[in-house]
Amino acid sequence: MSFVFPGVSPRKSSPPKRRRNNNRRNKTFSQVTSSSKLSPCRLATMKLKEDLNPMLLLLFHLMVWIYTFITFLPSYLLSWVSSPEGDSYGSEAERAKRAKARSVLGRPEGPYRAVSAMKRLVTSLHPGMDTLDKMFEYAATRFPRRDCLGTREVISEEDERQSNGKVFKKVVLGEYRWISYEEVLTAAAQLGSGLASLGQRPKTNIAIFCETRAEWIIAAQACFMYNFPLVTLYSTLGGPAIAHGLNETQVTHIITSRELLETRLKAILLEVPRLQHIIVVDSTPTSWPSYARSISVHNMAAVQKLGAKPENAAHEHNRPLPSDIAVIMYTSGSTGIPKGVVISHSNIIAGITGMAERIPNLCEEDTYIGYLPLAHVLELSAELVCVSHGCRIGYSSPQTLADQSTKIKKGSKGDTSVLQPTLMAAVPEIMDRIYKNVMTKVEEMNCIQRTLFILAYNYKLEQLTKGYSTPLCDKLVFRKVRSLLGGRTRVLLSGGAPLSAATQRFMNVCFCCPVGQGYGLTETCGAGTISELWDYSTGRVGGPLVCCEIKLKDWVEGGYRSTDKPHPRGEILVGGPNVTQGYYKCEAKNQEDFFVDENGQRWFCTGDIGEFHQDGCLKIIDRKKDLVKLQAGEYVSLGKVEAVLKNCSLVDNICAYANSDETYVIGFVVPNQKQLLALAEQYSIRGPLEELCNSKAMEELALKVLTEAALTAQLERFEIPRKIRLSPDPWTPETGLVTDAFKLKRKELKKRYQDDIERMYGGK
Repeated sequence: MSFVFPGVSPRKSSPPKRRRNNNRRNKTFSQVTSSSKLSPCRLATMKLKEDLNPMLLLLFHLMVWIYTFITFLPSYLLSWVSSPEGDSYGSEAERAKRAKARSVLGRPEGPYRAVSAMKRLVTSLHPGMDTLDKMFEYAATRFPRRDCLGTREVISEEDERQSNGKVFKKVVLGEYRWISYEEVLTAAAQLGSGLASLGQRPKTNIAIFCETRAEWIIAAQACFMYNFPLVTLYSTLGGPAIAHGLNETQVTHIITSRELLETRLKAILLEVPRLQHIIVVDSTPTSWPSYARSISVHNMAAVQKLGAKPENAAHEHNRPLPSDIAVIMYTSGSTGIPKGVVISHSNIIAGITGMAERIPNLCEEDTYIGYLPLAHVLELSAELVCVSHGCRIGYSSPQTLADQSTKIKKGSKGDTSVLQPTLMAAVPEIMDRIYKNVMTKVEEMNCIQRTLFILAYNYKLEQLTKGYSTPLCDKLVFRKVRSLLGGRTRVLLSGGAPLSAATQRFMNVCFCCPVGQGYGLTETCGAGTISELWDYSTGRVGGPLVCCEIKLKDWVEGGYRSTDKPHPRGEILVGGPNVTQGYYKCEAKNQEDFFVDENGQRWFCTGDIGEFHQDGCLKIIDRKKDLVKLQAGEYVSLGKVEAVLKNCSLVDNICAYANSDETYVIGFVVPNQKQLLALAEQYSIRGPLEELCNSKAMEELALKVLTEAALTAQLERFEIPRKIRLSPDPWTPETGLVTDAFKLKRKELKKRYQDDIERMYGGK
């Protein structure tokens, strides 16, 4: 599973002609900021001219000048004191000149290594800590009494009926309750011993099918400690995919939750003949009804109690070797049946070593919020990085993350407000939602408020490009926006899907913390690149981590070569100790995607297309599987089209589609409900959301808005969808149309919209 990021046009072409746009005055702020061609000052001026007469405009310019003059010295001093280097990092131009990586052999194709790892790749965080059980025991020895894992208490639950008749469950949550590192180690040891008492054997696979929660990590540590290879399955996988993973790995024991047992697992038990024991992480109920084939169901607490008995506590650990399998991680299946990626202890140790090196001042004072799927390599790696440094992890979910989240009762606090995390990982889907919500609120402000916000936004953006911080501006203007994530976030890591330049800039400005973009895959333990946190350039994913190296392979069919100017381009190959053992029981695919070079180093062929810049930073510009050749011979990168159009405020999600037998691109669009209703109101079109989405008139109006956004972002004419289908239902992992990381499942989307594809291409 790749962390893919937006790039530039994959083809060399003449620059598009400058278009005269007479509708520029009517653009929303969020639409304007999606264009990287406009300067900050230009953005502010455009908006001010819309709203203010010349006298007021002059007054505001004067205010900005006075503000800049008054705050320059204290801002400069504060940024000097707060900088870990003792001075400013310098302008974007200066930062771009600093080498992050170099080609080891001096060739344009690489391999490229981080400057700090030119002599050798780094494989471990601490000497001798070469397996995951040793790593956690080391942390528990250093930080025995410190908080490790935290969960919020559920105070009350109630059903809330919406105006459309739908019922949503709302919760009121209390404070976080914490267990220490020492307590987690004891709980894991007891669980591992209890599993052994139930017949689980070393080097025999055991599955976990559970939501992200503290018990997940405790169970994982138990398996690492007792050398039980852990098979991870997404909690949103469908029945056939779950049965496939369990049967392929021949598990006899599975760890799950009460909800997933009742809603997902129960229905497929007859299809998994080897399964004998189900361990439920919930404490209630304490007794379970009989299931198919007399499968035994146990509470996790009961298994721990069994393991704590003196006669069982003496179970020999049979400690793992670095080369032993730690995890068989099933991908989310964006291209078909999920594949199990075989990951050794040494692979994960190397991967988290590389990630940790890019997070400055990581220590036991940090708090991380865990809410992404732990069955995803990004979340698992991030949490292991945290526990290796003694950080505390508070658990959450996308439905309870913020005060405005769907499951939080109005007036009560979401998880970020209570936890106030300093570290956070996010997929761009969540960042895009925050960005659009804030920008919508900005547009609803009165003229004076909106102008002040935009002035502050562009002032700070300009200061960031010069390498300066704006502590006073952060406190006076952006404190409320920053409080959406708790107010203390100092590092945001983004991975899993494309992050647009507009969203990245917004997060940097409004949340007052750097956003580190990364590139990695399940097959490389999530490790590949992470941008330096002081590098505010957009569209790039940084240089290689210290645990791996990257080289480019010519893809002649696609027209990418390492000899291309001004930057070498090609398919990205990742090599190093973090490259995994391959796919479980899939030898043909292993030979296709993995190889070992003459030096014994293992490599993975990603299928992504990248280019290296002079400073050693990688930019993802295409993907083999997303590239479609139209009938007239033009190549279209579907991922690029989607990344651009998701910046449009009308779009919540979009899937571009193209058939090689046709001459144009089409698209399936999940519209933003508020924006769509406003568009309908503007043209006096009435009706509920579903009726509007099925309206031909609304399709045409929405297409017009999308086309304007595409032209503003300078997409080529052949890249712009000519027809679209509006979908009233959002695409969630539960619908099976996107993965848990919100990557599009193109095969499933094509199946869902097959009739619309035929209609839009003239077949119906």
